[in-house]
Formats: sequence, structure tokens, C-alpha cells
Amino acid sequence: QVQLVESGGGLVQAGGSLRLSCAASGRTFSRYNMGWFRQAPGKEREFVCAISRSGSDILYADSVKGRFTISRDNAKNTVYLQMNSLKPEDTAVYYCAANPSVGLLYTRAYEYDSWGQGTQVTVSS
Repeated sequence: QVQLVESGGGLVQAGGSLRLSCAASGRTFSRYNMGWFRQAPGKEREFVCAISRSGSDILYADSVKGRFTISRDNAKNTVYLQMNSLKPEDTAVYYCAANPSVGLLYTRAYEYDSWGQGTQVTVSS
């Protein structure tokens, strides 16, 4: 497993932007597909986006497509989530997660075996 630490959350007005970072420990970061999930109060954890090991394949949930951008820097062991045009319904705790499988990008939380502690994103109306 890999250890993950998110940062960059905060309070922003609707229409604003935030950039989340997820720093990974260890020298095997490039062997993991990475995902971002979020969980709002009283709701299940939901898939936001994922990126393959090399960054060549990316998948977004329909709810964030065109507004959020996932990227990674394997030299820095970090994955990023740039969030633009934020809406109040984007309010949630955001988690990054790692999946060591080769091939498809996964969208279900149980398919990821390493998780960060989460960072709160609050979008005011």
C-alpha cells in the first residue's frame, strides 16, 4: 500500500476554484492508478475522477466533467484535482485513493486499497 495525504481544501464561493493535492509516500507511486472521491454528509462516497499510471487515461464523473481536471506528477509523487466553477453541491470531504491494478480505471470505492484522510471542500451559495 501507499500512504496518501490530501491538502488544499477550504471554503470558496460558488463559481470559484480550488486545487487539491494528494502527496504519496514511497517510490512506487507511478505503479498506481489514482482516483478522487467525495462524500457529502449523509451520502455515500462517490467517484469523482481517476487517472492512469502514466496520466494517459482519465475518467470523470458526469457531474464534474468540464469543470474538474485531474493530473499527476510522478516525479513529485503527487496527484492534483483542479476544481473550477464550483457549485454548492460540490461541498464534501474529498479523498484521494490508489489502485494498483493494471488496465481499466475503476469507479467504485472498494476497488481502491489505499486512502488519504480527506480534505473538506465547502462551496457557499
